[in-house]
Amino acid sequence: MKIPGLIKSVVIIWAAWYGIVYLFTDLLGAPIPASVMKMYMFFIIIGVFMAFTADEETAEEIFGPFRRLLFDRSHRVLRSIVFIVIPPLVFMVTYEITRPTLDAPVELRAVHPAPPSSFMAFGKSFNMLTLENPYRSLERGKPDKFREAVNEGRTVYYTNCFFCHGDKLEGKGHFVKGFNNPAPANFREVGAIGQLQESFLFWRIAVGGPGLPNEGAPWASPMPVWKDFLTEDQIWKVILFLYDYTGHRPRTFGK
Repeated sequence: MKIPGLIKSVVIIWAAWYGIVYLFTDLLGAPIPASVMKMYMFFIIIGVFMAFTADEETAEEIFGPFRRLLFDRSHRVLRSIVFIVIPPLVFMVTYEITRPTLDAPVELRAVHPAPPSSFMAFGKSFNMLTLENPYRSLERGKPDKFREAVNEGRTVYYTNCFFCHGDKLEGKGHFVKGFNNPAPANFREVGAIGQLQESFLFWRIAVGGPGLPNEGAPWASPMPVWKDFLTEDQIWKVILFLYDYTGHRPRTFGK
């Protein structure tokens, strides 16, 4: 029994789709991107269409069933059923594709965006290449003064920062449930402030979420612009406290 051309074309297209998915996902273990899959299937469908419409006989096998469905009086009942069923199906598919969801949108986020070479704060310009914590030198030269600065930074932290970053600096403050995309930084993680320079933290704290660079977008950071609420000295001292409490050392580049 001869298989109609329309059925053969559908089977070939389905087999091509299944073969590509099986090849990439099951054999190679790498799911094929949707955009690449659409490109492959576009050319496959065009190729099948061209092959099955190369002459009038095969073209009739493809278009004949549609022509008879639309114009043949003997298919009146079937035509009515199709016209009744198809519009709701199209509506449902369109609705599922376009309907809003409660899921948070996917945001590609750089954890530590590259800072600018310089930035403005406290009425002056800071050069990121030469910026250093003015209190860091006290750690060896004047340990008592250094400990005093750390304690002042502790006061700044528990007055302003612990609401989000937590009592133990683990990013689990009182407001954490309201800021989970992204969540407040966990300063105790090995890959957090331990791999950053103090100048980066100073910039990040001073400019807050609104001061982040465009190349780091999209951002949903609720970090306030702390230069509007803290002094320059307070920011440097709270940075001392962050490193002192967590036991990390700020990243430095040897001369």
